[in-house]
Amino acid sequence: MTGAVYYVKWREQKLKEEKDILEKKVEERTIEVKKEKTIVEQQKFLIEEKHKEIKDSINYAERIQRALLASSKLLSENLKEYFVIFKPKDVVSGDFYWATRLPDNHFILATADSTGHGVPGAIMSMLNISCLDKTVTKGFINPDEILNETRKLVIENLNHDEDSGKDGMDVSLISIDFQTKIMRSASAYNSVWVVRNEQMIELKADKMPIGKHENDTIPFQLQTFQLQSGDLVYTFTDGYQDQFGGPNEKKFKAKQLLDLILNISGESMEKQKDILDQTFENWKGELDQTDDVCLIAFKIS
Repeated sequence: MTGAVYYVKWREQKLKEEKDILEKKVEERTIEVKKEKTIVEQQKFLIEEKHKEIKDSINYAERIQRALLASSKLLSENLKEYFVIFKPKDVVSGDFYWATRLPDNHFILATADSTGHGVPGAIMSMLNISCLDKTVTKGFINPDEILNETRKLVIENLNHDEDSGKDGMDVSLISIDFQTKIMRSASAYNSVWVVRNEQMIELKADKMPIGKHENDTIPFQLQTFQLQSGDLVYTFTDGYQDQFGGPNEKKFKAKQLLDLILNISGESMEKQKDILDQTFENWKGELDQTDDVCLIAFKIS
């Protein structure tokens, strides 16, 4: 065998060995990739399952929270002409609206903003609703007394938690005797607006929350107001006016909300709701919702 033939045979053998080695590496790598793909798919499946569990849990919590809100039936039986704008920032909300009919035939309505939003806010709202329920069950009927007792209960329930800080709620609570059209109210940070002949009358709130505060031993003030047929009553949390948006991505603010309400106060309640709802969405635009939103309005017949 000549040297040239020997070299060619040796080279062929070498190339075959290198090919076999390469194929083996490719096969091993293919097996590794398949294993990695399987692991990734398993992890993806587990993540999707966990996400579904969390989503289902939150959706179930939302159903529970909705059940605790004032029902459409209760509101319709008492308010007749009214609307509710309720827009949680997340699925569940720190904002809530609660109502009941008292033994003396007065109708009670609370519009509240619990500390936080999302799941923590929703849990806080359930505690606040529970405390309101318990207070009324105890026999308290005047709005100021209800807020005083509710504050006491909220603080007691959170007293064991050193990190609870100033957890609680801001709320406007109104009580109406539809026979006499007398409305009594007490408020923690959230004022009540009454619009009469396109003019706003503000029932100002006390500057303290339902919860721990430097003034948490000071009683809430009771306000009494004589309503008239045609009056419009607005109760709300701060979510609408605190929404960032518009051309300069600034807050909507209370002044702009008031001007809007005064401009549309002659419209039907359904039309007012549509305008307020669309204005909020247009203002927000592509930005995220800043906070939970709750705004309730009704007309006195």
